[in-house]
Amino acid sequence: MDLGVAEDTALVTASSSGLGFATASAFAAEGANVVICGRTPERLTAAESELADAPGEVSAVEADLTTRSDVETLVDATVETFGGIDHVVTSAGGVPPGSFDDTDDEAWYGAYDTLVMSVVWTLRAARPHLAESPTGTVTAITSTSVAEPIENLILSNAVRRGVIGVVKSVARDWAPSIRANAVLPGAHETARIEELIAAGIDRGDYDDYQAGLDDWASAIPLDRVGDPTGFGRGVAFLASEPASFVNGVALPVDGGRLRG
Repeated sequence: MDLGVAEDTALVTASSSGLGFATASAFAAEGANVVICGRTPERLTAAESELADAPGEVSAVEADLTTRSDVETLVDATVETFGGIDHVVTSAGGVPPGSFDDTDDEAWYGAYDTLVMSVVWTLRAARPHLAESPTGTVTAITSTSVAEPIENLILSNAVRRGVIGVVKSVARDWAPSIRANAVLPGAHETARIEELIAAGIDRGDYDDYQAGLDDWASAIPLDRVGDPTGFGRGVAFLASEPASFVNGVALPVDGGRLRG
């Protein structure tokens, strides 16, 4: 299916690795111009190089999403490079694990900046440009934790829900010129899961990588963890013309694990 995003411009935050990178890759494969960002120069350069052969043009900008001025510079750089913005995909790194009793004020404020204010700052800066686009869209990558708490992840469980509130609100306030949706990923085979499985092997929880992967898949009705490439294509689809009547949804992409 031709998604019709060729020559559009997509800004994908936190996209030097993981699901953000998979999303940027999907847009670039469809011929969109893509801006990726991250905090680690080496990882960002590697991501840009990996996308160099894609049909769409890719530009990398170093940015710390917890710093408003960095976010504003990122948006300005996107417009300067490609002349506008048609699609914004917000993503962010994970926040520290822990229970309520283990989590201090500094961690709460840090998580709020990472998960919520990074979205607020990105959308605030990008909105004028999205409004000028005939196909303006926003897609927020969050987590299934917004629908069902995950053990020992109090910050993700509580704070990520604010992003859903933002998306649901702007989906009405900015319509009909801009559509806004959220995606709730479950377990996908990213570097993060690979690290967690490796740690489990070191602890003696798993005999090998496949055993760890099988354990992660055990609660998923489809009996496997997600493929980041497929996830990225799903996000690109939400920004496309075939999905032009989809607005204000919070879509789980988790193999059916959520029961609610």
